[in-house]
Order: sequence, then C-alpha cells, then structure tokens
Amino acid sequence: MTDADTIVAAATPPGRGGVGIVRLSGPAAQRVATGVLGTLPPPRRAVFAAFRDAAHQSIDAGLVLFFPAPHSYTGEDVVELHGHGGPVILETLIARLVELGARRARPGEFTQRAFLNDKLDLAQAEAVADLIDAGSREAARAAMRSLQGEFSTMIQVLTGAVIDLRVHVEAAIDFPEEEIDFLADTALQERFAAVRRHFEAVTRSAGQGRLLRDGMTVVLAGAPNAGKSSLLNRLAGYDAAIVTAAPGTTRDVLRERIHVDGMPLHILDTAGLRTAQDPIEAEGIRRAQAEMARADRVLFLVDGAADPTAQAYRDLAATLPAQVPVTLVFNKIDLADACALAPPPGVPRLEISARTGDGVEGLRAHLKSSMGYHSLETGSVSARQRHLEALARARAGIEEAAQVLAETRAGELVAQELRAAQRALDEIGGEFTNEDLLGRIFSSFCIGK
Repeated sequence: MTDADTIVAAATPPGRGGVGIVRLSGPAAQRVATGVLGTLPPPRRAVFAAFRDAAHQSIDAGLVLFFPAPHSYTGEDVVELHGHGGPVILETLIARLVELGARRARPGEFTQRAFLNDKLDLAQAEAVADLIDAGSREAARAAMRSLQGEFSTMIQVLTGAVIDLRVHVEAAIDFPEEEIDFLADTALQERFAAVRRHFEAVTRSAGQGRLLRDGMTVVLAGAPNAGKSSLLNRLAGYDAAIVTAAPGTTRDVLRERIHVDGMPLHILDTAGLRTAQDPIEAEGIRRAQAEMARADRVLFLVDGAADPTAQAYRDLAATLPAQVPVTLVFNKIDLADACALAPPPGVPRLEISARTGDGVEGLRAHLKSSMGYHSLETGSVSARQRHLEALARARAGIEEAAQVLAETRAGELVAQELRAAQRALDEIGGEFTNEDLLGRIFSSFCIGK
C-alpha cells in the first residue's frame, strides 16, 4: 500500500439511504472511473451518467463530479459517483472499481492524503473528524473554526513569538564581543512575559475545545439506595436505569451521555458500594471501583434523610481513588432536615433531590465549574488531548528557558530550551511528527473520509 495507489471507498454511512457517494482518489482515478463511465465530465461540473459493469450492464445511474489535481480535497485527481444509497449497489460499484485497479481505502486515508499533500495541516485534519463526530452545536462550531484554520493560526503566531525569542538569544550568543549584554536586556524579559500571556490565551481556548470534544466523565457512587439511579434518570431526562427500593438492583455499569450547555457529560451509574455476598453484585462493585479510577470526578451520593452525617462516605472514603476529586451529594433533601446535615470537613458538598429535581441545576453548574468550562466562550476551537500536552511541553520549555536565563545567563542552554518549545508546537500542526502518531490519528477516522 503506497501513496501511488488509487483508493476507493463509500463516502456515505453504511446502510440504506436516498443517495450514496463513492469516492476515488489517486493517479489512476481518471482511468478507473472511465472504466465504469465511458468518459469523464468536465472538471467540477455535475453530469448525469450510467455506472456500468464489465459486461456494460448498468449497475446504477447518478451524478459524476471530477476534481483534477491539485484542486481537490486530497490534492490528487478525485472522482465522486453520486448514486442511490443501497448497500448492495454501493458495494457492487466499489467492487467494479477495484477490478479496474483501485484498492479499498483505509480509515481516514483521504484526509491523510490531504495532509500529506499540504491541503490541510494536522490540526485541521483532526478537525475534520471532530466535525463529523460533534455531539452538539457548540462542538460543531469549534470544530469548524479549527477546520478553517483558526487554531492553526493561533499556533503559528505563538510559534512566531517563540522564534523571535530564539533570534534574540542566539544573536547574543553569536556576538559575544558586543559591549551590550543582550541577555540582560529588559526587552527580552518583556518578550518572555508576552509569550506567557499568549500561551495562556491559546491554552484556554484549546482547553474549552477539548472539553467540547471529549467532555467530562462522572461516576455516581455511594451505598445502595442512595439514589444514584434516580439521579442518572433525572440528568438523562428519561428512565435509563431501573429504580427499586431493593438494594443491589444495579449490578453493572450503566452509561449515559448528555450535554450540559454544549459540554458532553458521560455519566456512569455504578453498583452500590458494600460487602456483597452475591458474586454478580461483587463483580459490579469491582467494575464500579475501576470506573472511578478513570473518571474526572466522583459524585458520592448519600441518603440525606437516613444518613445526615454522611457516615457511608466516612466508611467508604478509603476505598475511593485518591487521585480523583470527589463531591459529596446529599440526596433526598425533600425528606431530610437540612439543619441536621453534617458532612465531613474539606469535601465539596451539594444538596439535591433526584425525585423533585431541586438542586440539580446547581449540580450541573458545579460540574461545569470543576472542569473550567465556560458555556459562553465564543473563541473556542476544537482541540485534542495531544494538543494540550504539546502546549504544556512547549510552555514548560519557555519557563525553563526563563529560569536558566535568570540564574545563569547561559545563552546556549536558553536557546536549547526554546528550540524544544518550538519543536513541541510544531507537532500540533504536523510540521514535526512521526508515522506512528499519524497512524493513530487517522485510524480513528471513518472509512471514506
């Protein structure tokens, strides 16, 4: 499999539909497409044509679009066949194109070729998948801003500021005989301060975008009958979980995905924490503890009417993962005496009624605040965890350079840290990357894109 291959795939989702699109891209796209069409239409003009098999029998009929290189999505010759959206028709057409010399595309291979042919940088390519997978209007808008290059522009401007720092420092290294100590210049300190402010702005925007894409994972934990399933149903807006008075009803992990002002919220309802005799319930409790270790936050529910001092939390606190923040949620406040509630000190607490909905809006606000999510953020761009990690490494390089400058004024060491910071930023757009990273990124795309 090489970039010289001509690739083919359905560009519409599997299943039945009114329209199905088959996309060809590569150096032999014109020849392969001509094998089913007879002739190609003029560039970028939709023409109705019959799609024929080897015996010249009609497979289907529809619109044909031809985009010659380099003015296409991939930068190669691209032909799109827009026919009927039946899976048998699409598969028959793709099989005929494979007979004529194309091969089936790997996941994300069209977009990977667009990246390799400089039609998109890597951040824009990832935004394509984020736009397709967007679960809210806010996430879609953020992905569109990244696809249009806003995030890439932010990174380019930030990289330019780092390069300016490097130029200043390396000039001081190259001209040590000058009487002026360029490394002691106040202008250099001001540039470091400006770069820090720029990092803060870009990281804030990218952090919001990462939340819009990945969201927050919350595990509902607590003793049996504390109201975990009732709260899941209240947040989901329908009866996602069975609710009964019998303890141990929830045996497995129940998952729901909702949105809080555009931020995806992955809610996991787990088995009540206790010493279980039933092996099935014990397995449910083990799974609950495993999910808590992977969560962004644990909501530990307490029956405020039956346990106003949160003794259940005190008894089970040692079993909770130390690295995951916990919020204590007193449930059933419609049945409890608010004055009798006595939570352990040092633990954030909320009071709700999953049955009536009292306090649930405050819970939603608490979850957004704990993740630093601002629903009115208009400049958010789609970003991924790898982008935030690269930004963090770049910023750490800037801070290390500033510290070395302040302590030793060793220009070579300062320049080395600045080069490392620039290299980390280059990873975001794909100017510096490796094939393993590209493989992981594009393997997550859908086939045909």
